[in-house]
Amino acid sequence: DKSGVAALVEFGVRLAGRNNKLSARFGEIATLIREADYWGGRMGKKVLDREVVHRAIQEKENRLGLPEERLQEYFTDGTLFLETTGTAVGQVNGLSYLGTEDFAFGKPMRITAQTALGRAGLINIEREAEMSGPTFNKAMLIIEGWFRALFGREYPISLSASICFEQSYGGVEGDSASVAELCALLSSLAGVPLRQDLAVTGSINQHGEVQPIGGVNEKIEGFFDVCRSRELSGAQGAVIPRANVNDLMLRLDVVEAVRAGRFAVHAVSRVEEAIELLTGLPAGARDAEGRFPADSVFGRVDAVLRGYAQRMRDFTRGSDPARDDGGESA
Repeated sequence: DKSGVAALVEFGVRLAGRNNKLSARFGEIATLIREADYWGGRMGKKVLDREVVHRAIQEKENRLGLPEERLQEYFTDGTLFLETTGTAVGQVNGLSYLGTEDFAFGKPMRITAQTALGRAGLINIEREAEMSGPTFNKAMLIIEGWFRALFGREYPISLSASICFEQSYGGVEGDSASVAELCALLSSLAGVPLRQDLAVTGSINQHGEVQPIGGVNEKIEGFFDVCRSRELSGAQGAVIPRANVNDLMLRLDVVEAVRAGRFAVHAVSRVEEAIELLTGLPAGARDAEGRFPADSVFGRVDAVLRGYAQRMRDFTRGSDPARDDGGESA
């Protein structure tokens, strides 16, 4: 009937990955119709309606979703560390995409950053451990480019920072975590805590613009499932690129939770919007003298980096024997 056709259309839209397109993967749609026919017979239905089609989709997910089920158990019993309430400095929830040709799902994961005075720059722990792919490594270099352009115009950046995907034991690829990684880095430097009831996905370019990513529906649903297993607070949600809004085709239970105000999806266009959502503080913009407001996130980062640069100059000067003896140094 009409409701069954509508459910099939929604399935096709989700396959296409855009909410203004329909999939031409007719083999998968035909398979779903055959499975719906089977379950309709088991349910005593004379026609295939929305309920039957959703039952067929659910049974397919149950059949293929053992890896996702196991991961959810690890989050529930505390084997995988992930906070969905409160705040933390230098720690943010990222969103990853896992799957096969037949089944895909999203997995939230903890991303952390540590910062200190030094000259090593930004250390990509995944790359150092040879666990990251070229696109992931490129994203880290883009973060460095944005960071230097914003903070390195008036003084040398004297920083050693490390970024890590915690409890990640396989390869990491893609650039969709670069917004989350940058927010963790800024939080660690500024000493400003980030909301743990939000999960972030999106890539950035060197101008700070948030770019679209793949698997946005599965990523949102993965974080939603973890939050729901711990009881939805009403403050939890996902932060996605604004350019991905047209890709949204979320599960019905997620849509209903958003409508009821128990979960939220926030869309951002720039990294400043993401950091403001996560911290509750203004990101900060330079004034006529080129300074950021002291109470902004960028202002606090700038103050720390200026202090690092001064201490590095003092340390270097103090360790120079020629300067200590009052002589000249080359």
